[in-house]
Amino acid sequence: MSLSLYHASIPQLEKMLKNLSRWLDKSVDYAKSKNFDPAVFLNARLAPNQFPLTKQIQSACDNAKFIAARLAGKDPPSHPDTETTLDELKARIAKVTDYVSTFKPSDFEGAETRKIALAWMPGKVLSGADYLFEFGLPNFYFHTTSAYAILRHNGVELGKADFIGSVNWKDG
Repeated sequence: MSLSLYHASIPQLEKMLKNLSRWLDKSVDYAKSKNFDPAVFLNARLAPNQFPLTKQIQSACDNAKFIAARLAGKDPPSHPDTETTLDELKARIAKVTDYVSTFKPSDFEGAETRKIALAWMPGKVLSGADYLFEFGLPNFYFHTTSAYAILRHNGVELGKADFIGSVNWKDG
């Protein structure tokens, strides 16, 4: 059986969004252990011209819902970028995780060849497969990795296992 675009995207999007939420939990625990307000993480960034943590999380969430919706030929829900607390960011992650988990393999029938148009590239399209592998997943991982790196750079004790999350090991 070949890997469908559903199987190449939805389970991993769900897993990484859940990981992202756990990283925020760890950031709160870290801040409390060091006696500072965890809200300082919200505007943390790695470089002056990089998005802060809040925008990285909003962008990761947007990319997850856009990937799912575009590949299924649906319109994604709107989430205005109004979060100002870690709890509000966790709520957004939860909303998007819930949304992404509504998709089924049947929603992705024809997704490989579905034409995906992006508003900022008028007159251009990508096949669903090219969109997922050349743009959607790399962009999603860019923002999740940036969020991870911001927290790690600011002392939150995160490691590779926190980034990768659970793995479906089987007996050999």
